[in-house]
Amino acid sequence: MTSYDLRSATAADQAHLIHPLHHPSGHAAPKIWVSGKGSVLTDIEGKDYIDGLSGLWNVNVGHGRRELAEAAMKQMSTLAYCSSYTGASNLPAIQLAERLAKLTYPNINHFFFTSGGGESTESAFKTARFYWKAKGRPDKIKVISREYAYHGVTLAAMSATGLKAYWPMFEPRVPNFLHIPSPYPYYFQGGDANTPPGVAAANLLEEAILREGPETVGAFIAEPVQGAGGVIVPQPEYFPRIRQICDKYDVLFIADEVITGFGRTGRWFAMDHWGVLPDMISFAKGVTSGYVPLGGIGISDEINDAIQSVEPSRRWMHAYTYSGHPTTCAVALANLDVFEKEDLVTRAAENGAYFLRLLKSLESHPNVGEARGLGMMAALEIVEDKKARKTFDRSRKVGESIHAAALERGLFSRVRDDVYVLAPPLSTSRPELDRIVNSLGESIQSVLGNGGLG
Repeated sequence: MTSYDLRSATAADQAHLIHPLHHPSGHAAPKIWVSGKGSVLTDIEGKDYIDGLSGLWNVNVGHGRRELAEAAMKQMSTLAYCSSYTGASNLPAIQLAERLAKLTYPNINHFFFTSGGGESTESAFKTARFYWKAKGRPDKIKVISREYAYHGVTLAAMSATGLKAYWPMFEPRVPNFLHIPSPYPYYFQGGDANTPPGVAAANLLEEAILREGPETVGAFIAEPVQGAGGVIVPQPEYFPRIRQICDKYDVLFIADEVITGFGRTGRWFAMDHWGVLPDMISFAKGVTSGYVPLGGIGISDEINDAIQSVEPSRRWMHAYTYSGHPTTCAVALANLDVFEKEDLVTRAAENGAYFLRLLKSLESHPNVGEARGLGMMAALEIVEDKKARKTFDRSRKVGESIHAAALERGLFSRVRDDVYVLAPPLSTSRPELDRIVNSLGESIQSVLGNGGLG
């Protein structure tokens, strides 16, 4: 195996590797990670950093878990791969589906496995179309999502994603996808004495359905907490009203739990915070804590009945080579064992509340407009003018500067414009959470001083 130092590894990387969201201007001095343990990543120069984003929202149990590596080795040594197409199956996939039925919403008991979140989104959209065709309503093909949404970047998933930076160089988008405003409580203006803001935000879905024609709208997709868009936690009345609207107009509600599933918000699945049952869920990331690629969809009993009852010629003709991959499913089972043994979902709820209290202390800074979060996902909204809720001009790159300052202090995470997002592993200790907040506070102070720019 070739031996690298930072210089040679960077040169080889830049010469041969295309990265997600690639542009060379953002890759002049990449961090090259070589190991991880718990909540800490170590780079090729031996420097340690707190992993403030659990890899990419996914390393829920933390880095370096031998139990997961051993589960993969054992399964690979027994049956690394086999097809799960109709007519064949394997025990880890069967066991994982059975186990998920006990963990997810009571109406969702049937699962299809993918390799990740984008494939899960595509599977959900295709299943929604299948369902309405099976029910004799083939015109219900439109999908409504929201601004600031992230549902993946395959072509249909990208068309549902509401972050416009992902669109321009891949246009035209897939037709029959449209967006409504996010409930984004920090900025959303709507509602009155009789209509709470969350209801007003949800009512925008009803307006869109009526505008498009209920007979044409098949599904609404939403993240319980919008992750990549800036950890946007909705108003408490938002999703109950969304469920009412979907029921009223026969629109399937898809909960994108790719980030929020598997304990991230302090519940196994996040719609449980509002007592709302979706018709479908998409999941990935935390199901294996990122150790191997796995995702999937869970569907309601009613949707499953449609799949099971059609004629063979109208079957659910959807498939991936790696659906139900025995090794990834075995790792997922071992991952869930860690969750239950260490009660990580409860820890996420308790430590998440502690974490948010710490972050709220940073609101004393004139440019920290809001600290928000749910469980072990949180964000700081950095603004130029708190009273007016005015953002900095993007040309000033305040978010990027804070990110760079945090990196110097041993904290690695991401920003969306001037929103600093955080989602450390669910196993992160309270002293490590203290360090995250202290490092972030120092970083903001170094960039913005006591207000404005330092």
